[in-house]
Amino acid sequence: MPDMSRSEDAAAVNALRSATMRLARRIKHQRVDESLSPTEMSVLGTLSRCGSATPGELARKEHVQPPSMTRIVAMLEGKGLVRMEPHPGDRRQKVVTRTELADEVLEASRRKRNAWLAELIGQLDEEDWARLRAAAPVLEKLAHL
Repeated sequence: MPDMSRSEDAAAVNALRSATMRLARRIKHQRVDESLSPTEMSVLGTLSRCGSATPGELARKEHVQPPSMTRIVAMLEGKGLVRMEPHPGDRRQKVVTRTELADEVLEASRRKRNAWLAELIGQLDEEDWARLRAAAPVLEKLAHL
């Protein structure tokens, strides 16, 4: 565990936070469809990872207010990227499900972002690439804690 009273640990934590935020922001801007906002792409990604969900569940997962999620879902539905279906256990609710078009957009986006990142990584020397490859599982673990 990092000891934040040690300047080396505090500096390393700060550098990791700063670098991951900048890199994430740069990756987020590598979009296939400029008509989709980063928030809309995030919602589609959540639906891809977690499956269908109610707007309320999506709002919690995306850390937005339910009325905001209702607007986001309506925009995605208007673009043919999600559909609203009856909730299997509660007739008062609807479930948001991604469409095949959403899957195509997500896959194209992943390809573009992976290609962009691979090009960036290609500028590293073999030693840095080996360290980054070794760090990837640790970063993945941190992302899910």
